[in-house]
Amino acid sequence: MAKVEKMKLGSQGLEVSRQDLGCMGMSAAYGPPKPESDMIDLIHHAIDTGITFLDTSDVYGPFTNEILLGKALKDIRNKVELATKFGADLAKFGDGKMSIRGDPAFY
Repeated sequence: MAKVEKMKLGSQGLEVSRQDLGCMGMSAAYGPPKPESDMIDLIHHAIDTGITFLDTSDVYGPFTNEILLGKALKDIRNKVELATKFGADLAKFGDGKMSIRGDPAFY
């Protein structure tokens, strides 16, 4: 099986896979959430092929995507880098506007 190549990201020496795994569709956005065991298998397969950069957000689910990743990475967290978007205020999504909050009270 071919391995995904790595590349430097930024100027601090971080190295990640050239291809990432976007995790939004596992818990939200494209129909009902997928079976957890299938998604954990998919995450492990991606890592086994060399994907080390995973993209998630607290808004996916909401919160269920990051919980899923926590379960999948429980014993292998040191093999990947996580990119997460945060601070999207879900209460504002219904009116078509996105509100971003980074204040401590939000969490």
